Amino acid sequence: MSDLLAPNPSSPNNESSLTEWLDYMQQIHVSAIDMGLSRVFPVAEALGVVQSAKDDAYVFTVAGTNGKGSTTAVIAEMCKAAGYKTALYQSPHLSAFNERVRVNGEMVSDQTLIAAFAKVEVARLQCDLTLSFFEMTTLAALLIFAEADCDVWVLEVGLGGRLDVVNIIDPDMAVITNIGIDHVDWLGDNVEDIGREKAGILRNGISVVYGSSEMPDSVQHGINTQQATCYQIGRDFSYRDISSDTWQYSNAAVTLQLPRPALSLTNTANALSAVLASPLDVDIHAIEQALQTVKLAGRFDYRESRSRHWLFDVAHNEQGVEFLLAQLLPFWQQHVDSQLNQNSSATVTPPKIKMLFSMLGDKDIDKVVQRLTAAGLPISEWFIAEIDYPRAASTQQLQSILVNYIDSDAIHVFDGLKSATNAVIEASQAQDLIVVCGSFHTIGEALAALGL
Repeated sequence: MSDLLAPNPSSPNNESSLTEWLDYMQQIHVSAIDMGLSRVFPVAEALGVVQSAKDDAYVFTVAGTNGKGSTTAVIAEMCKAAGYKTALYQSPHLSAFNERVRVNGEMVSDQTLIAAFAKVEVARLQCDLTLSFFEMTTLAALLIFAEADCDVWVLEVGLGGRLDVVNIIDPDMAVITNIGIDHVDWLGDNVEDIGREKAGILRNGISVVYGSSEMPDSVQHGINTQQATCYQIGRDFSYRDISSDTWQYSNAAVTLQLPRPALSLTNTANALSAVLASPLDVDIHAIEQALQTVKLAGRFDYRESRSRHWLFDVAHNEQGVEFLLAQLLPFWQQHVDSQLNQNSSATVTPPKIKMLFSMLGDKDIDKVVQRLTAAGLPISEWFIAEIDYPRAASTQQLQSILVNYIDSDAIHVFDGLKSATNAVIEASQAQDLIVVCGSFHTIGEALAALGL
């Protein structure tokens, strides 16, 4: 790493707080999202992160519409369990920014982030360029991984693939979890355009795991052009749900009966396929250990708090809701059976689902609500509020869609997630299940309201 000078006096410095740095980086570029790598590459070269990844690390890069967080978490946990010093980069975060940058499963400290931000800022000024918040923070994460001399880097793409800042690093193994309609303003409004962007993470001759049975022609074209070796779910590997404790994974070489993780089996199977297809030495004991310990806040995340049962999931588009429902329907039946067994009195009210819900205004709220209400779940009431975020859907927008599917008397509107969270506690019974979904920001604010 080059020995960089002190930051510009107008910038925060090593004595500044993490909050001061994050606030500053949100203000120095004209837009929050600015697709393209031309401004990022010179700064990355000045920091030495591109060469460090190429020379010293094995890199997994994960793109896709849904499931990136779970997939990266499982890959990282398996590599860590096998003894590799493992870097994990994910976004966005739920509660603390530090969640985005982990080394061997541990969030890096505020001071580690601040030192990296200061170095990125110096390099940015030396290159006379402006960078977005995501570009600055991603470069800082990559710098931290390089300086920590990590053996394995597991990188989650933020948006798309081809033009995302994570794509400055050449992966040794790529994963594309699935292709769905999301971020249409940036990626296109059809799966072919979106697939083309996500296939932009491929490199010549590498392997790629594709985690859906349906592949757009644009992704297949990218695979062919790069002469990549593709492992596709349903064709080259598969999984089978055996019980609440076990599942079975199969490919052409092995069949494994494994402990069931707390995350989606589809995403877990994709992650396992990527690890098995890599040259890394990850044995069955490391795999089993990782599946028993891996967890990810906000992904089918069950907790008990304030004498209530809570399920948090960041599902924020139609495909994400499908992932949620695939796990929620059997989980709900188990919950009902458990509550009725604990309360055998005939006078006990059967459990109901209370929905704590909010979304961003640029998402397809109608399709999400339509799918949730058509699933046959006994959702008795909806508690809605506007997220504290610039792109948040207003309560009027949310309510105008909800009334198309449910009785208006079942919709309760609040001026913030904290008020809505307190209200759903008051309106629910101990045997009920409170489902919180719609956005990372919805989950983050609800968890903060509960002090979790």
